[in-house]
Amino acid sequence: MSRKRKHSSLYWLLFWPALAVVVVVAGCNLWVVLSTQGRIYRTVDSIEARPAALVLGTTRKIGPDQANPHFDNRLAAAAALYHAGKVSHLLVSGHREASGYYDEPRDMTARLVELGVPAGAITADGAGIRTLDSVVRAKRVYGLERITVISDDFHVSRALFIADREGIDGVAFHGEAVDLPHSVRARTREYLARVKAVMDLYLLHAEPILLGERHTIVVGDS
Repeated sequence: MSRKRKHSSLYWLLFWPALAVVVVVAGCNLWVVLSTQGRIYRTVDSIEARPAALVLGTTRKIGPDQANPHFDNRLAAAAALYHAGKVSHLLVSGHREASGYYDEPRDMTARLVELGVPAGAITADGAGIRTLDSVVRAKRVYGLERITVISDDFHVSRALFIADREGIDGVAFHGEAVDLPHSVRARTREYLARVKAVMDLYLLHAEPILLGERHTIVVGDS
């Protein structure tokens, strides 16, 4: 076989798998974004009132002395909705280590209280290890079937997509977006996370790592 033919064969051998990956990634991202974009709100005045909100967790700091802007913006958005009467209860869901050293829901609750939200209007879920777990547990563990999801602008589409599959009536709200230099890594990861969400829901039928006993949150209809 000539060198030219070998190069041509190698080209096509690499081209088709690469093209398939691009098509899958693009297709999954379009599906997730387009199926949810009409239910994502950016201003407090524009969003409808709902009984409860699910606030998705992230770490409080990204360095020893560096605050995480994603954490700050999510909790500020949640407090704004509560004070505007757009939600009556906040379910804060994130990862909690058994040691207690790392506890996203604890930090989220503390920040909300600092922002004037009563502790009695907050429920902490420490088993929100990933977005799928947080969303599914909101319904199966806490009995919430009609919620507002609160997270970053690039994250809420995936959370709503999962909520749709779980049969949750969901809308989403995000506050101020984190500027690109401080969010480019998270935004890039989200493209692959959306593909993983499609696979989890439609191919792998993934379930939350933990469910446990039911702890129904009772709130009045809005």
